[in-house]
Amino acid sequence: MDRRIQRTRALLHEALGSLIREKTYDRITVAQILERAKVSRSTFYIHFRDKDDLLASAMRALLVTILSDDRNAVAEPAERMVAFSLPLLAHVQQHRRSAKVKLGDRGRAILHQHLRRVISEWIVQSLDNGGLQHRKRRRSPIEPELLARHIASTFVLVLHWWLDRGDTAPAAEADGLFRALVMPLLQPGRREERR
Repeated sequence: MDRRIQRTRALLHEALGSLIREKTYDRITVAQILERAKVSRSTFYIHFRDKDDLLASAMRALLVTILSDDRNAVAEPAERMVAFSLPLLAHVQQHRRSAKVKLGDRGRAILHQHLRRVISEWIVQSLDNGGLQHRKRRRSPIEPELLARHIASTFVLVLHWWLDRGDTAPAAEADGLFRALVMPLLQPGRREERR
């Protein structure tokens, strides 16, 4: 991607992020984002359909940043499918303490909807013809895209529950709960071996 495009997108991501710390997501307008980022309206619409599209883009960029290429070091497909969990939860925990995000109920629902989609896409893309194709060879009755959506939805459910608790439970605890919910599906043979 061209550096100018990267810079413009980064400015817009940062502007949205700073506004979310000041007001609920519903009350943020594209005009406010443009003013904060010092970007023209026409430039914004070259890159994004609306502020929801910008939010989804910011989440994709966040995943790339906090996950880097460490996921490729994980050999086992099931582990690669959940490799995002602990780094993402740790990031949320770190920023939950340092900055209060004012999403509001609708904003939170939109954020979680986009997060599910972005994580699902990340799972599919991260399995470079290894993990999901492996499940197809084993003739799993679960389509790879459905499996990715299930994992992403379960993660968002755990994240929502963890944030609603409002306590300082460590990210590792939430990651453990997420893994307890999805790993039996991803590694059914392992569950039987433990018995």
